[in-house]
Amino acid sequence: MSEVPLKVQFWGVRGSIPVSGADYARFGGNTACIEVSCGDERLILDGGSGLYQAGRALKKAGVAEIDVFLTHCHYDHVIGLPFFHPLYDPSTKLILWSGHTHGRMTTRELIGQFISPPWFPVSAEYCTSNLHCRDFVPGDALAPRAGMVVRTGSLSHPGGCVGYRVEANGKSVALISDTEHVAGVLDPVVLDLIADADLVIYDSTYLESEMERYRGFGHSTWEQGIKLCKAAGAKRLALFHHDPSRTDSQVEEIERAAQARFSGAFAARDGLILDL
Repeated sequence: MSEVPLKVQFWGVRGSIPVSGADYARFGGNTACIEVSCGDERLILDGGSGLYQAGRALKKAGVAEIDVFLTHCHYDHVIGLPFFHPLYDPSTKLILWSGHTHGRMTTRELIGQFISPPWFPVSAEYCTSNLHCRDFVPGDALAPRAGMVVRTGSLSHPGGCVGYRVEANGKSVALISDTEHVAGVLDPVVLDLIADADLVIYDSTYLESEMERYRGFGHSTWEQGIKLCKAAGAKRLALFHHDPSRTDSQVEEIERAAQARFSGAFAARDGLILDL
């Protein structure tokens, strides 16, 4: 794997709820789901509605072993799980990871409650893949794949949330979603996870001008993302978890404003693929 690039594919970039229609055609309306791969090794970060298309693509490619890491279990980050084709394929080894409810609920309990009546027509017993559930403590460094390390940390979000940093072949990508910053403070956990990262995918749900209205909702801003990336020496910043009310034109306006302050900034969109 020494010469294989770390690849990032965005399957869902929206926050809170999936949206559709002409106003969302360019950036997409699926909720959080990101694929990180290095050669044949595949990791999925979050299980939002974008996981449906990711599962179809993975099955078509014949991928037989997949790790899915959940940041947390709010609906927009797990709604795709019951519709993830590999979950029902006996030939697939599927490893689900979570740590945001450490000490309160296991990953298997989370899945068992979410995929069950009356919330879903069938129970998790119908998930016929070779399923493994893994629990961790935020702050742990995990080694899910040969040559890949996943570092973790706790984020500020109601009910808990985990930030991730994936490292392979000297490259790194960090996912920081969902998190709420304190004005004038750079979160040391986030700074550690994004230090010198090649790509930071950051919760940019709100504008700084909106934060007072949404204080306590557990989200951040593109302005704070830029401050963190500059302080941490990160190279590129993907604005992520777009508010469902933001139209393509509004996201583009935010993107232009962000690029004026940090040349490595851009707005993530469904289907975007990056080689790091």
